[in-house]
Amino acid sequence: MKKLGVLQHEAGSCRHCVELKLPPEGKRVSKKNFSFIFNHKKYRAMIYRDGMYFLRTNQTGKEAVELWQQYMLQCNIEQAFKELKSDIGVRPVYNYKEERVDAHIFVAFLSYCLQATLRQKLRNSAAGLTSQAVLETLSRIQMLDVSIPTLNGRELRMQRYTEAELEHKLILEKLHLALPPQSLPKIYGEKAEN
Repeated sequence: MKKLGVLQHEAGSCRHCVELKLPPEGKRVSKKNFSFIFNHKKYRAMIYRDGMYFLRTNQTGKEAVELWQQYMLQCNIEQAFKELKSDIGVRPVYNYKEERVDAHIFVAFLSYCLQATLRQKLRNSAAGLTSQAVLETLSRIQMLDVSIPTLNGRELRMQRYTEAELEHKLILEKLHLALPPQSLPKIYGEKAEN
């Protein structure tokens, strides 16, 4: 019976397609008191519904397509807030003043807009990529401040980003984007402010 429990657990929702006749509790399992039948009708119905969503709502007078679009919009907004909190790393944030709450919501909305724009660009030109994977890959391009002292006491300062690797170039090409040109180096005297 323990093995049967393990098998039912491993079978997942398919276990409902097998009708079991079990022996009374405490009795030994035998061919007379144990049998099973695979219910083909139940299995076909389960496969037919596989991957389908059932939405329940109190909204009346709306078509199924419109309800689905509203549901997907809600999912996208919830995902944007999750990404704001995890991918961008701005949590926890505790706001007690109204203007700070408004600013937080505004930043979250901007994040959502950027995520939605990136998602749409990916859908059009690189359907296999997710916005999270793209951001994770592109985050490996780093910005550096290089400072080199010269022989005459001055300092050469350059702001540089690291060389784009092949995967970065492929993503940028698919998105029809290019890295900005490297800025020109600047020479500062010894008393220059940072």
